[in-house]
Amino acid sequence: MWAVAGVAGLLTIVTGLLPLADAGDVTARVGPILGFLVAVTVLAELADRAEVFDVAADRVARLGRGSVPRLFLLVCLLGTATTIFLSLDTTAVLLTPVVLALAVRLELPPLPFAMTAVWLANTASLLLPVSNLTNLLAADKLGRSPSSYVGAMALPASTAIVVSVLVLGVRFRKELRGRYATPPTRVAGDRVLLIVGALACLAFGPAVIAGAPAWAAATPAAAVLVLTFAWRRPAALRLSLLPWRLVILTEGLFLVVEAAGRHGLDRLLRDVIGGGGTWRVGSISAAASNVFNNLPAYLAIERQTSRHDLLALLAGVNIGPLVLLWGSLATLLWRERCKARGVEISAGQFARLGLIGMPLVLGATLGALQLMTI
Repeated sequence: MWAVAGVAGLLTIVTGLLPLADAGDVTARVGPILGFLVAVTVLAELADRAEVFDVAADRVARLGRGSVPRLFLLVCLLGTATTIFLSLDTTAVLLTPVVLALAVRLELPPLPFAMTAVWLANTASLLLPVSNLTNLLAADKLGRSPSSYVGAMALPASTAIVVSVLVLGVRFRKELRGRYATPPTRVAGDRVLLIVGALACLAFGPAVIAGAPAWAAATPAAAVLVLTFAWRRPAALRLSLLPWRLVILTEGLFLVVEAAGRHGLDRLLRDVIGGGGTWRVGSISAAASNVFNNLPAYLAIERQTSRHDLLALLAGVNIGPLVLLWGSLATLLWRERCKARGVEISAGQFARLGLIGMPLVLGATLGALQLMTI
């Protein structure tokens, strides 16, 4: 997928579909976002190698005190926090295998925990600008400070999380009954790496809320962890930590959507969106996310959306990709992690829950957003 996007983006320039100067403008806009993507990926990967997520999952299991329903709620809390502060990709890629391993260790069915990870990776990604790349894309268009953005999204984001947990709890109510044996305390291999990794992750989110640009908050946190690994475990520092495939994918999508907009897509979307409005924009963007993937859907619809409707657009592209597996990159990455752990989830199985649950979550979130604008 990344190779296709990269070649397609390059072809828009070579063929003249997108003038070189305009391609430069696109790259200038995406530059800080790509900087954040690289920094937060390195931060999350090294935190994982420092066993931050493993120890957190172990603490969650012990806090559950043998109650499966309580464990489910605590896993929801962990997934929500990871998504909000470290982005949805971190939850999909790094937390998913940890949670699945925990389920196997506790002799619990893995499916409810796998679906919880991917649902909260998407629906919990509204609260902070750093929670989702789409939020970062919207930040400059919204003209809001990070604290103002959080204030505007607090009720809609909380609604999305609560309704998601309710949907998942009802759907998997039979599997989430009973008790489990409380596991012994997990001891980290390197306590220094664990502490520095946890502190780096915890410091990142508040720095963004305080007003630091996302890349400027993530880069020092990642740098501190890189230096600590250089001291304690230098062999872990490899070029494979850098998410170059995601960088190529993101840049390619930007260029393709920009070129497509100039050659008819903008006009088509203008006719479809019409006068806009919270419900119309949110519904159209959710549908487009499932068909075309949420990142290009956001990029295409953004240009035809007023600033007033941008929050509805974010709700649609963040919550919408819960019906088709290709609706978001995080979902595709999540499925790969599930397969690696022996948990097979078919497109039909994923879609059945999404067709019922996604409209409920999106409708409640858009309703909360509408209340915020009254």
